[in-house]
Amino acid sequence: MGLFTNESLKGHHALVTGATGGIGYETALLLTSMGASITITGRRKERLKQLEKQILEQNPEAVVLSISADISIEEDRDSLISKAEKEIGDVDLLVNSAGSLGGDIVEELPQAELEQIMHINYTVPILLSQQVFKKMKRNKRGAIVNVSSLSGLRGTFGGTAYCGSKFALIGFTQAFALEAIEHDVRVNAVCPGYVETDMGQNAIRSKAKRENRSFEEQYELANKGLPSGRITKPEEVANTIAFLLTDAASNIVGESVKISGGAVMR
Repeated sequence: MGLFTNESLKGHHALVTGATGGIGYETALLLTSMGASITITGRRKERLKQLEKQILEQNPEAVVLSISADISIEEDRDSLISKAEKEIGDVDLLVNSAGSLGGDIVEELPQAELEQIMHINYTVPILLSQQVFKKMKRNKRGAIVNVSSLSGLRGTFGGTAYCGSKFALIGFTQAFALEAIEHDVRVNAVCPGYVETDMGQNAIRSKAKRENRSFEEQYELANKGLPSGRITKPEEVANTIAFLLTDAASNIVGESVKISGGAVMR
């Protein structure tokens, strides 16, 4: 069987958080094209409806459940999992794609912002994984992919909060992978650099402001500074996530796969 056929993930139920963001959106489209039933969630209701419509236009027979939720809130997480399991069945593929950018240099970093970024980028993926892992463990099948970042592999100026959260997410990925694989559940992470998404452009915009450049100048530098000559497309991150969810990656455990255009090699 080919890797990305319309039956590669048939019989699986995937939950994609942050589905209204660029990476989550493209991941949801790809997983459904590979045969997975899917639950998509995010906070932007109109964007979520747009994604659901696009999935069904792509495949009228797709099984898709759209749930608007703020997964930083315990009640919303509980309701999300309950509805997903009731409507489609046990979740056996989880993509923790929801995330938050932000932060400042240490001297200027408010405690509330630090705690919010750590909560969304680190604590919430753990808590969601806890919930779906119960059924994965019982069924002895499943795969989880956490969306980390190159900022989880090396520090950046002003990145104490964001880098800290993404480093922590990789630590969780590795530790949980050792526990989960005992029950035939694989846990991995992807680590993209700049991606052609709203969040990626905001990161470039912030750096441009700090270095007193226009967005256009900083964007050009970001592209030219990579060995590949360009920043990553969200579809390319989605392809890597999808691969890690398939049986083709059955012996890939606890890895942090870089998608960097050659920016980081180690």
